Amino acid sequence: MRIREYHAPRWNESIIHELTSPGERGFIPPRAEEKIKEKVGSASDLIPSSMRRSKAPDLPELSQAQVLRHYLRLSQMTLGMEMEIDLGIGTCTMKYSPKINEELAGLIGDIHPLQPEETIQGLLEMVYEFGDTYLKEISGMDAFSFQPPGGSAGCYNNALMMRKYHADRGEPERDEIITTIFSHPCDAAVPATAGYKVLTLYPDEMTGLPDTDALKEVVGPRTAGCFITNPEDIGIFNLNIDEWTGIIHDVGGLCSYDQANANAIMGVTRAKEAGFDMLFFNLHKTFGSPHGSSGPGSAAVGVTKELEEYLPSPVIVKMEDGRYSVDYDRPKSIGKVRDFMGNLQVVVRSYAWCMAMGAEGLREAAEVSMINNQYLVKKLKKIKGITLTYPGRRVDQARWSLEQLKKDTGIGIAEVNRRVIDYGIQSFFTSHHPWLIPEPFTPEPCETYSKADIDYWCAVVEKVIEEAYTDPELVRTAPHNSSNHRIAFDGFNDPKKWAMSWRAYRRKQVE
Repeated sequence: MRIREYHAPRWNESIIHELTSPGERGFIPPRAEEKIKEKVGSASDLIPSSMRRSKAPDLPELSQAQVLRHYLRLSQMTLGMEMEIDLGIGTCTMKYSPKINEELAGLIGDIHPLQPEETIQGLLEMVYEFGDTYLKEISGMDAFSFQPPGGSAGCYNNALMMRKYHADRGEPERDEIITTIFSHPCDAAVPATAGYKVLTLYPDEMTGLPDTDALKEVVGPRTAGCFITNPEDIGIFNLNIDEWTGIIHDVGGLCSYDQANANAIMGVTRAKEAGFDMLFFNLHKTFGSPHGSSGPGSAAVGVTKELEEYLPSPVIVKMEDGRYSVDYDRPKSIGKVRDFMGNLQVVVRSYAWCMAMGAEGLREAAEVSMINNQYLVKKLKKIKGITLTYPGRRVDQARWSLEQLKKDTGIGIAEVNRRVIDYGIQSFFTSHHPWLIPEPFTPEPCETYSKADIDYWCAVVEKVIEEAYTDPELVRTAPHNSSNHRIAFDGFNDPKKWAMSWRAYRRKQVE
């Protein structure tokens, strides 16, 4: 297969404030007519004195053409998923997000979150129906909230509900959460942040599956519940998950399902039948809203009927007369976890995506994701230096190891990650910490990618592995065709070099 000759542009672009030209304008608003000024008065009089600036803000002064040129140059130096085959970012589900849904999401931009609910009935209906129709059916849960702005926030939401549930039952001594090492790290970190003691179970060394006997040994009267991902980050689905939830329930605990990435199992298996009491979906992964650049995200939190009263406030309800209302009267709610009702523009995108896909389309997307991964596994197994740690079929992704390549050539995942950029391929996600699998990488070929895409991606991987064996110095000194050769990471850990704003940047320059 012919591999593209890729070379990223390098503009050496300045910070936009450094491009300023005093007096330059991108837009000059017209002056108010005299009749309007006489009727309304001075605009400054309408602004409370406490909100008025004493001096003009230090904004860059550029023309529209200069601004457009600046950001186009920056975009050309960015190797984003819209430009390449981004199936190497496992656990993230980097699928194509239909651009028409951006238009739909923009339609709610002029709505104020505090305007009367009778004026936003369409939006309330959309949000309610998305949870009540699609997500309930996909999960088996009884109620949903869209307040949390991301996966870890959704996980934290569930930890708070679990804590309040046990407190209301007079069991505050339940202070232990059980998770597994190959579940997403937030399943351990978030309960710890909420005040729980976290017990992390390791997998069976032969199968990679969570150890059921180890679970039986640690449950008890202090068990509040479990937070678990399935399939886990290594791509193995625990077929005994209902036994796990049963063990937790037998000692009075609750089970929280991390379904941030449910792409390969939606429409195939449900949280309810697996015995879970609560879950969260990442709409910006599985459900077609863009994933990247730290947002905007949305975690759809679902619960059983028993836990519905603990959902964050407010929730959208459907009245007997068919109207939709925002319900704040929820005395047992954990309160708010996000301003207003959450990032509803993400909900709009995901609603539109699900409506376009339909029930059959959602299941087909899951099936294609699984088929793609089986094909990728077959291809990668043939490449020298790459190994798959545990046996058994993977579902949505797999965690591979370059340990053998490292032993043979001294080239590991860090060097390979830099070299693939030279062929126009995004660097791979390695692994969450700790690295139980040495020199790891975790691709996830979701339904977006064709057989040709997977073939090309594997051809690049095979090419770089071949280079590692024949010309390791070429790989070691990569990237050679990127907009940046190497990024010095030392400054990331030096507070003296941190500058989160233009004001801070200028101050650091003076210092």
